[in-house]
Amino acid sequence: MFFTWAPNKNYLMVLRALRFFGVLYVVLCVSVTQQSFANFESSASHAILMDSETNSVLYEKKADELMYPASMSKLMTLALVFREMSSGKLKLDDEIFISVNAWRNGGAPSRTSAMFASVKSKVSLKDILQGIVVQSGNDASIAIAEAMYGSEQAFAEEMTKLARELGLSKSIFSNATGLPSPNHKMTARELAELSIYLIKTYPEYYTYFAQKEFKYKRYRFINRNPLLSQNIGVDGLKTGFVKDAGYGITISAKRGDRRLVAVINGLKSKKERTSEARRLLEWGFRSFKSFRLFNPDETVGYIRVWGGEKTYLPLTGDENGVNIYLPRIGDSRLRASIVYDGPLKTPIKKGQKVASLRIRTQGSTSTQVPLYAAETVKPSGFIWQGIDSLIFLAFGWLYHAI
Repeated sequence: MFFTWAPNKNYLMVLRALRFFGVLYVVLCVSVTQQSFANFESSASHAILMDSETNSVLYEKKADELMYPASMSKLMTLALVFREMSSGKLKLDDEIFISVNAWRNGGAPSRTSAMFASVKSKVSLKDILQGIVVQSGNDASIAIAEAMYGSEQAFAEEMTKLARELGLSKSIFSNATGLPSPNHKMTARELAELSIYLIKTYPEYYTYFAQKEFKYKRYRFINRNPLLSQNIGVDGLKTGFVKDAGYGITISAKRGDRRLVAVINGLKSKKERTSEARRLLEWGFRSFKSFRLFNPDETVGYIRVWGGEKTYLPLTGDENGVNIYLPRIGDSRLRASIVYDGPLKTPIKKGQKVASLRIRTQGSTSTQVPLYAAETVKPSGFIWQGIDSLIFLAFGWLYHAI
C-alpha cells in the first residue's frame, strides 16, 4: 500500500523550496534558447537518460515498456559472474570448458557474435570476460553459464531471480546471450538501473567495459562500442542488435564528478545508434544542473508509524542531503510526494531506508530519492499496538505523511 504526501499543502520546508525554484523559473525563462529542454526528442523507439548519483531521470520514452534487449542483456550475465568473482567463488585464472553446445549455438557455427573459442577447449575466465564485454561472444556467455549453473536454462532462471532481488520487476531472461527468444525481455529503465548497479557495486570489474580491444589467439577484436574512442567521457557499457528490435546501446559517460547512463533501442543502423547515443549524452550534460533541496541533517517530512513509541517518524536524506538535477532552461516547477510502504512497523533504526521522495518537473524529468529514518523508534506496548491496529482498520487514511 502506498501513501503520498503533497508538500505544497502540508510541509513548509518544501514550500520554501518550491518558492525558490519558482523564482529560478522566472529568471531562466528570460534565457530560453532554440535548444530548449522541452524540444528534445529521441529518434529511438525506447530511451532513458539517468544521472547515476541522484537517479534523476532526465529523459524517458517508453522506458517501462518491455523490449528485446539483444546483447545488452549480457549485463545481467556479467552481474552474476561479477557476484561470484566478488565472493571468491570464481577467479580470473579459472578455466572454463567450451562445450559442443556453447560452440555450436554461440560460436563459429552459429554465425552470431563469437570469440571463436575452440570446441572442447578450456579458456581462462579472464579471456571469457573480455570475450563477452569486448566481442559480445555468445560462445563465451553460454560457456560461463554452463560452468556456473550446469545449463544455460538454469543460469537464465538465476538471472531473473537476481533481477527481482535488485528490484527489477519486469525483466525476464531465457538465455545468457540475448539471442532472439519470445520471453527474453527487459525495459530501458531496468537496463539503466542495472548499469548503475554494476558501476557502483563492482568498480574493479567495470573497467573491463572501457577496454577498446581484445587479442585472443589470432584474433583482434575491437570493442563494439564506438563511442569509447570519441573522447566524450564514455567508458562503457554494451551494444545490442536483433532484427525484431533494431540497434540499441546501454552506455555510460563521466565528466568531472558527474556520470550519466543512457539506454536507447530501436534504431535503424549502427551509425544512427552511435549518433543518437552521443546526442542524448551531450544534451544531458549540457541541459541540466544540480540543485540541493535539503541539507544532510534537514527534516524532509514525517510518516506515520504503527505500534511505536512515537506516532510520526522524521525523515532525512543521505549524508549528501537531497539533491536533484533540473533543466538549466525551461519550466522548473516541482511536484513532490513522500512514498512509502505502510503501515510502517517498528522497530525502526536510525539511518534505515523507509521511504522515498518522488519529485517531478513539468517536463519529463523525475527523481526518486531515498529517505531515511532520522531517529530510532522502538515498539510500544501491546495495548497501544492494538489501538493502532484498530485505528488503521477503521481510518487507514490517517496513515499518511506530513
